[in-house]
Amino acid sequence: MKKVTVITDSNSGITQMQAKEMGISVLPMPFFIDGELYLEDITLTQEEFYRKLQDNSSITTSQPSPGDVISLWDKTLEEYEEIVYIPMSSGLSSSCETAMMLAEEDYEGKVFVVNNQRISVTQRQSVLDALELAKAGKSGAEIKAILEENKFQSSIYITVDTLKYLKKGGRITPAAAAIGTVLNLKPVLQIQGEKLDAYAKVRGWKQAKKAMLDAMEKDLLHRFENQKVHLEAAYTCSEEEALAWKEEIEDRFPNYKVQMDKLSLSVACHIGPGSMAIACSKEL
Repeated sequence: MKKVTVITDSNSGITQMQAKEMGISVLPMPFFIDGELYLEDITLTQEEFYRKLQDNSSITTSQPSPGDVISLWDKTLEEYEEIVYIPMSSGLSSSCETAMMLAEEDYEGKVFVVNNQRISVTQRQSVLDALELAKAGKSGAEIKAILEENKFQSSIYITVDTLKYLKKGGRITPAAAAIGTVLNLKPVLQIQGEKLDAYAKVRGWKQAKKAMLDAMEKDLLHRFENQKVHLEAAYTCSEEEALAWKEEIEDRFPNYKVQMDKLSLSVACHIGPGSMAIACSKEL
């Protein structure tokens, strides 16, 4: 029997196809769209999701059922002695707390649930880190401890194209959205651990991208001083716009290799299409 494997959820942005190539499992996140249940990357594609989002369909996020979580764990434990399970941040969903309760009840010493306060591209990096640690011979308990010790060593800065979805989710008032649209205000949001927070408000895309690059430069100079980091471009915009954004990041930070990934659908649900982000995670 093999020793340690990794399971994550689709909030990491890792597709089912990528998971097979990586030798891991990805639990699909459920979405209710106009009252109908969809599973990310199983019965719901990125294209279909954005089409429904722009068509003003009613979309709500949910969490995997305890039965689905346990079923995947049981199946995986037929081949592996230990599972490192990396769900999305506990500050953004109760799925992490649910998994921790399930693990404590029946899977002690077998399933190690990592509450490392990440989502999307930084959660994906945690999965890659876990795989490297497992390859180096670390146990499930050791991997969990290392990831949680470094849980706040990441940043994501996001700018949205429209205020419509922030208004829809109750993050800004209708009045603020109306004024912001007229003034072409672009909020810059940040995720540094538990939740999505406001960082700055600027006018237009040019200033928004500058604000994100400035924020990341500040992090690299201070929060991550003398440390190696992974740098990422993330997006819900078109591939063409994303590639141009990646080039801007590379121009600003020429000493870094920039990984580009789509923001997960759970994030996209709250910020809408057309968004761009820059992210980093400390190298372990």
